[in-house]
Amino acid sequence: MSVTTTAEQVLELAVRALPGAEVDVTADAVHRALTRFANSRIHQNVAEDTVTVRLRAHLDGRTVTTTTTLTGPEGLTSLVARTAAAVRSAPRDPGWPGLAPPSPLALSGVVDEATRNASPDDRAARVRDFVDAAGGLETAGYCQTGHWSGAYRNSAGQSLSAQATTAELDGIARDAGADGVARRSSVRLSDLDGAALGTRAAAKARSQADPVELPPGRYEVILEPEAVADLLTNFALFGFNAKAVQERRSFAELGAAQFDEAISLYDDPREPFDGEGTPRTRLALVEKGITTALAHDRRTAAVSGAASTGHAGSAAWGPMLNNLGFAPGGSSAEEMTSRVERGLLITDLWYTRVLDPRTLALTGLTRNGVWLIEGGEVTRPVRNMRFTQLYPQALGPGAVLGVGADAVPQPSRVFLGAWTAPALHLASWNITGNASG
Repeated sequence: MSVTTTAEQVLELAVRALPGAEVDVTADAVHRALTRFANSRIHQNVAEDTVTVRLRAHLDGRTVTTTTTLTGPEGLTSLVARTAAAVRSAPRDPGWPGLAPPSPLALSGVVDEATRNASPDDRAARVRDFVDAAGGLETAGYCQTGHWSGAYRNSAGQSLSAQATTAELDGIARDAGADGVARRSSVRLSDLDGAALGTRAAAKARSQADPVELPPGRYEVILEPEAVADLLTNFALFGFNAKAVQERRSFAELGAAQFDEAISLYDDPREPFDGEGTPRTRLALVEKGITTALAHDRRTAAVSGAASTGHAGSAAWGPMLNNLGFAPGGSSAEEMTSRVERGLLITDLWYTRVLDPRTLALTGLTRNGVWLIEGGEVTRPVRNMRFTQLYPQALGPGAVLGVGADAVPQPSRVFLGAWTAPALHLASWNITGNASG
């Protein structure tokens, strides 16, 4: 049974079981296939197919949400019965914003048939190219393909269906304990060039011999796309979430020039609608340094007197941005490097933790390669370091010296998600520790 038929069937059952209730249903079918490799050999091929049905009902001022992966007649009947019983004893819900009204899709999901039907051999071919390009270095990582099919129906007449595909390749190459990394996300498997990624990872690994240790301090930096992806992750989770703003847990301030003029941020969703049945569009969050929008679900939109942007996540967390990206600039990697008198080239950030969500202060470590830049040239590798940095401050007015011309979609660890990241040349990054402490 298709997800469309399933959603319609559950809606019909729920409307009959709950006269007078506001009811909506989502049905999502997800196919995920993963090829993992380590020690330069594929060691695992796995695939899963899951259909999840979520039923939400609002009756007499009370709201309840239930889910199931049992989509046979008994499973769906049980879902409706559990919902009908629970909604009558659920807590009061004074913030209920009502159901999404009928409105058409603004985007159509990209469905690449070759990605949708990708075989283990198709993924293995990308892995083989990655391994071969590493030229004998030890490699590890994964290649993943996926397909989503979703349907939304509600008792107010909203009716949406869509599909989308996704593909990712993420790998490292290791040379004498030093790791180089390369990652790429796309809606098409054909966009993942295993040879190019393997070549990049191997070059990074080989250029880390004999690293020096530098003292803590503020350094001019070039963050490569893999590192910039961490900034996007935290801006998405803690920055432009309207619930966090309403609860005064975010730095974001509409209309304020919070970023350098070189910075523009957008969300470009791959999934055409959210779990509340709101169609999604490309959303500009920062335009030439000015914060212009927040991500809203229907609840936060009702509080702010705004419209939902189609970013429903969870009631506890609030709106979710899964496809955040920086608009590319006009600088090449070589141009940015040539402008650095003394600074650092940082490939990746990891183990980052939020110290203060209000200012978005984080601490974390560098990873997968750091190099010293002197007189406009990369001169020597540097040992990994700890940093403590306010992310918005690092991108504030006057702090951005260059934005890379090539914005690279990076895996976000969320299905259908991606962070589109160019390299960033920043005036200051606060290094607070080194290998000695």
